[in-house]
This record gives sequence, structure tokens and C-alpha cells, in this order.
Amino acid sequence: MSRSRVANERVQCHERGGHEPVKPSFDDLDASATGAGEALALLECAGIADGYAAADRVLKAAPVQLLLCRPVSPGKLLVLFAGSPSAVTSALRAAIDGLSAPPLDTLLLPNVEPAVVRALAGASAPPLGEAAAVVECATVATLLLAADVALKTASVALLQLRAASGLGGKAYFVASGSVAQVEVARAAATRFASERGHLVGSVVLSQPHEDLSRWLAGADG
Repeated sequence: MSRSRVANERVQCHERGGHEPVKPSFDDLDASATGAGEALALLECAGIADGYAAADRVLKAAPVQLLLCRPVSPGKLLVLFAGSPSAVTSALRAAIDGLSAPPLDTLLLPNVEPAVVRALAGASAPPLGEAAAVVECATVATLLLAADVALKTASVALLQLRAASGLGGKAYFVASGSVAQVEVARAAATRFASERGHLVGSVVLSQPHEDLSRWLAGADG
């Protein structure tokens, strides 16, 4: 498959509308369990206690890598994990089946770009290229999908991916490379997010100042 083919026909994304909870169809999720490569899942729970219990079920249900388990504003818990498609599907099923209320948001993304998982796992950022794109979305699920689309569309490196923490539930990613490729990546990601009504903003920085580079790569201080 060429890098320009960005549509993933088996993505299951059940994002909230406003604050309405959602219940995913596991018939759809099971159909995604046969893909090649690694899968990524997101679960956003309305309650902190309920969310930690769900994360525990995730880890006990299947051999997956817990990438994030963190309270986010306003008083929710966000869980992200990765592994084989079958393991991730089983873990997500176990997590949701035990919730006291339907989740606020879910995502199952088979064949995720490895750089997305590495960024969520806190891997060191690659060197900054001649340009950088910053894309900001209203939901974490849309942001993860938009970042995956950008990486599948253009030859860019993912410098950082920040999911909800300290952002009021929003999320953003920073991608870097040549000016031309960064423009392509940004266009693909913003088109995807705009179609879902979750694009907050985006920018391309051509030859960003060297003093900004470590912040674009996710420095905390």
C-alpha cells in the first residue's frame, strides 16, 4: 500500500457529541481484529475510579502496552493502549463491559503508524527538520486519527503528540520535515479533523527559531 493511501477502512471511532456518552458496537470492533501491524485504542471514562478499574481490566484481559492512564479536565480519565489488533480488541471489550456508565469516547485504530505509539510512549523526539506543523484538535480521538493520516500521507517525523493533559480535553501534535512535506501533512490532517468538526487550529512554521526547537519537541521546562 502506498503512503498516500490514508483511509483506514477498519477504524472504529465513537466520539462524543457534546457530553453524550457512546457505546461502541463490538461486532464492528471484532471485524477490526484481523489487521496486520499494531493497533491503538482509546477509552475516555466519565469517572476517575471507573476509569482506573477499566485500565486494570485492560491489562488483565490481554498482553497490551499501557501508554497513558491519566485524569483529564473536567474530571475524566483517559486510557490509551496498544498491541496486536486481537489483543487490543479483547482488552477494549473487557474495559467497556465493566463500566458503570457508557464511555464518553472510544477509538480502535488498527495498523497505526508506529511513530504515534512511540510518541505516546515518551520516546525521544527526532531532530527538527526545516519546517514544523502544529495541528490542534478538540478531541483526543480525532487528533490521534489526524496524526496517523498525516504520517501515512507525507514523509514527516512526529516530534510530539500531547493528549488532553493540561489542555482542557484538547490535543495536538507536531510534525517536522521539509517545507513541502510538512505542508502536505498539515493539509491532510486538517482536512480530516475539519470533516469531523474537531479542528481547533493549525500552523506551519518554516525554519523555526533554534530556541523554539526543544519546545516543539515536547520539552517540559
